[in-house]
Amino acid sequence: MSPFDAGTFASLADVVGPRNCLRTPEDIAPYATDWRRAVGVAPVAVLRPADTAQVAEAVRRCVQGGLAIVPAGGRTGLAGGAVALAGGPPAVVLSLERMNRIRSVDARDFSIVAEAGCVVQSVQAAAIAVDRLFPIMWGAQGSAMIGGMLGTNAGGIRTIRWGNARELVLGLEVVLPDGRVLDDLRRVRKDNSGYALRHLFIGAEGTLGVITAAAMRLVPPMRAVETAFVAVPSPDAALSLLSRAMGAGAEVVAFELAKRICLETVARYGPQLRIPLPLESPWYVMVELAAPHAAVPVRAMMEAMLSEGLEAGELTDAVLAENEGQRAAFWRIREDYPEFSRMAGPAISTDTAVPVSAVPEFLRRAEAALAARWPEGEMVAIGHAGDGNIHLGLKAPEGVTREAWVARAGEADMVVNEIAVSLGGSFSAEHGIGVSKLHAMQALKDPLAIEVMRGLKRTLDPRGLMNPGKVLPAN
Repeated sequence: MSPFDAGTFASLADVVGPRNCLRTPEDIAPYATDWRRAVGVAPVAVLRPADTAQVAEAVRRCVQGGLAIVPAGGRTGLAGGAVALAGGPPAVVLSLERMNRIRSVDARDFSIVAEAGCVVQSVQAAAIAVDRLFPIMWGAQGSAMIGGMLGTNAGGIRTIRWGNARELVLGLEVVLPDGRVLDDLRRVRKDNSGYALRHLFIGAEGTLGVITAAAMRLVPPMRAVETAFVAVPSPDAALSLLSRAMGAGAEVVAFELAKRICLETVARYGPQLRIPLPLESPWYVMVELAAPHAAVPVRAMMEAMLSEGLEAGELTDAVLAENEGQRAAFWRIREDYPEFSRMAGPAISTDTAVPVSAVPEFLRRAEAALAARWPEGEMVAIGHAGDGNIHLGLKAPEGVTREAWVARAGEADMVVNEIAVSLGGSFSAEHGIGVSKLHAMQALKDPLAIEVMRGLKRTLDPRGLMNPGKVLPAN
């Protein structure tokens, strides 16, 4: 059967319903791009199944028709993993947006089962409704979906305390490339009955199967929370302050580091957001301490920690949020920075991680290497210093187009990636590989690791139709 045989699409429309088998250019256009709008072509169709049985049957019929399958959720990814590519087999985008049901919430078990199309924020709300917390948090949580979160093993600002998405998963439901359904949605904390198969699919970006639902951990809500916006003289000082915060007596649930230029960008493009301190320090930190019991004196712990840090020279100034509104305003600065950064002009971006202790050395070496090769650019750096994940970029001079800057400084990401790997780190921390990091995979990933991954891909997806061209570099 030809991939363009009308019978193929009639068959698929029978599965998901004619209104959910999109074919017209105007209907499929939104699914041909992601947040960065840097990659992607129009798929030949978009399928919007309503349940796991429809996903399974759609996958079977796509494979029979020779159509590649690109799973997609909120399309907030930053590596091009959820869009069809030119040059490969004709592809359909399999959008999980209609699969948005919370199947169960168990407060006593501290667990939730949610379908892949659930927006992360709706899962957070379902947890709050039973006095629990779904702790993952990042700027796109209002549009990102659970399937994409797990497909990329997303992180965020609370990784320092609760880990990346992987650490929250108890079990998965996955449609395999042959259409069979792997039901591993058990909610037990201990299960040594063989390979932990869920970990094959988390971070695989839909190249091994389609995640349709997940059983995930919840945690107690944090009833005492204090957030501080802090000026620090250097990344070394910030790391000393982090060590002090870890011993303050409460949970460190976030520790974000930002270079001054990042906050200047927020001040310029987000005038509605007030920067809490004068922009006179080279670096700033946002630190949040919390406890699950309201009686824990978190405020006193934060104040004592900051006072001691001030005496030790680890900070020069600090402001504490006085209420929930101010706390949310602090975090808006961090969460909205990516959008303001895009407004500020092109940059060559990275998503690196190094051991926490290596963060200062990484930043020193990266800044020196970038300045030596591209003195006309400016290094920007913001990220999760508490877990070693720093989003570092090389910003173009004013007036330079993205195309011109990529042509001039496109190798900057590999300069940064190589430094991170040399320090025992990774070139991909929380955004996934997609297509944008295939060159880094080829150059920096252990060849044996790539060989093992290719073996898994061949075993589960012998025809290579699950999200082709993503994660694994070409042979």
